[in-house]
Amino acid sequence: MTSCNWKIGAALCALLTLPAAAAPAGYHVKTNFTLGGDGGWDYINRDPASGNLFITRGSHVMVVDATSGKLLGDIPNLMGIHGTAFANGNAYVSEGGANRIAVVNPRTFTKTGEIAVGARPDTILYDTFAKRLFTFNSTSKDATAVDPVTGKPVGSVPLGGKPEAAVSDEAGTIYVNIEDTSELVAFDTRTLAVKKRYPLAPCQEPSGIAADLAHGRVFSGCDNKMIVVTDMKTGKVVAQIPIGEGVDANRFDPATGLVFSSNGESGTMTIAHEDSPDKFTVLQNLPTAEGARTMELDPTSHKLFTVTAQRKPGRPTADRPNPRPVPVPGTFRLIVLDR
Repeated sequence: MTSCNWKIGAALCALLTLPAAAAPAGYHVKTNFTLGGDGGWDYINRDPASGNLFITRGSHVMVVDATSGKLLGDIPNLMGIHGTAFANGNAYVSEGGANRIAVVNPRTFTKTGEIAVGARPDTILYDTFAKRLFTFNSTSKDATAVDPVTGKPVGSVPLGGKPEAAVSDEAGTIYVNIEDTSELVAFDTRTLAVKKRYPLAPCQEPSGIAADLAHGRVFSGCDNKMIVVTDMKTGKVVAQIPIGEGVDANRFDPATGLVFSSNGESGTMTIAHEDSPDKFTVLQNLPTAEGARTMELDPTSHKLFTVTAQRKPGRPTADRPNPRPVPVPGTFRLIVLDR
């Protein structure tokens, strides 16, 4: 890796530290592991301590060995869960149906506590700079900050819209997608003050998010089949990456310079290369499976993980004349992508 110092211009330094020029990504579906069970699913989050995958399934969390696909544990009796964050030796699961965080022992897979937060928490993350947990609450349209040591909320951030996924720059700022206003909101993780609101046009309904911290870029996955790339400092949209339909998660691998988008409706994984901080080349639109809309990246092995199940048409009602497809019980599976 090239070493940079102050004598080299910042722009040149950024270019020198980029990965090598784009080449075929070479990802393929390596294997499928059938996990079974009932219900839908949301985020997949990797425990950095163990490498295990925590997969939220509405009322329970499946804990899976990422190498063997073995189901290690199943954490029951949860309500409307979405994501998992890891800190202080614990796992923290956002319980959107109960307006709280479930505190879980990630070794015994048992629930050990609860923390009340805002209304309908969805995304959850741990900010290493402020050493706080944050939930992003879709109904109260705010973020709740929690001290994981005391297990108590320490404040909230009004976001002015429905938050989706968020990412930390690990230097005191969190960036969160606001779905209903198509904005990126930046706030201070210590003072909890909103710093900036950046419009993401032409992006519509941003959901998934990732970041290249070395080059100050945020990747927001949009409902209108694109990722918009935002400069963290200026808030300017500097690039667009075409993707498949139905994105709900994004990841960035700093070692390879690859940006990933899991597209559930088209059943593809879009893989693009960061040629420069403002230029990206799509290398693959890899077929995965219909419904595979969330994902996780192992930054060590560079494997990708996504999940889906066989689906059947939902039953229309007066309130929902066009319901979402319903998962077929017992068909839920983990898909592993590798190079």
